Amino acid sequence: MIPRSKILIIAGSDSSGGAGIQADIKTVTALGSYAMTAITAVTAQNTTGVKSIFSITPKEIEKQILFTCKDIKPDAIKIGMLHSSKIINSVVKSLKKIKTNKIILDPVMFAKGGTKLISNTAILSLKKKLLKKVYLITPNIPEAEVLAKTKIKNVDDMLKTAKILIKLGAKNVLIKGGHRKSNIMVDVCLNKSEFKIFKNRKIVSKNTHGTGCTLSSAITTFLSCGKPLNKSCYLGIKYVNQAIKSNINYGKGHGPINHLNSIKLKKIYQK
Repeated sequence: MIPRSKILIIAGSDSSGGAGIQADIKTVTALGSYAMTAITAVTAQNTTGVKSIFSITPKEIEKQILFTCKDIKPDAIKIGMLHSSKIINSVVKSLKKIKTNKIILDPVMFAKGGTKLISNTAILSLKKKLLKKVYLITPNIPEAEVLAKTKIKNVDDMLKTAKILIKLGAKNVLIKGGHRKSNIMVDVCLNKSEFKIFKNRKIVSKNTHGTGCTLSSAITTFLSCGKPLNKSCYLGIKYVNQAIKSNINYGKGHGPINHLNSIKLKKIYQK
């Protein structure tokens, strides 16, 4: 199988493999594309929480991005954890030198266990310097509330918040509704001219570590292959739901999802 597209992932590492750049690589690969990386931070974590975060220097992040893209031009870029304002500035500076329109930002702010992964000044930098430069932003409800300085209690609030993010400069917004206490999960995709609501029955599982990283990477992959935004979101959501359904149940806390759910393996061992 030949990869259908090339994707650069700019994100933090998750030593447990469930989220972060590890989840991104698995997703892109499982969906048939080629993954390149620029690591922004190294975390020591497992399914029960985050023990430590070590930021990579902005200069080294810039080198990773530019030297990689100089050799292999990405068809799309997925951005995840950006730990500080200096890192955000470095990424923005690098993006100016890369001619790629399909840039997807997952504004990672909190780990599944609640650990904060970004500083307050970095959140401001993200809003002022990065939001306008990306094609799509994919916050979950807590992240959208922080960015828009609002509260989300229902689907109408999700739409209102998405409109605020559009006014702040975002071209397209997908607010993920997984944090709502409801049997039906609602995700809202909106831009200046239209909106789309995706509804799916919520899958009850404690093993949802890395769903946000996985969804944004899946959407990036489908977009990089030429699919339109709404179709890419639909397929990405479907992929994540199938990955949750597998319920592989690794670890003692919030376990990972199954990124291999898209692959049907033939029997390679014979008795």
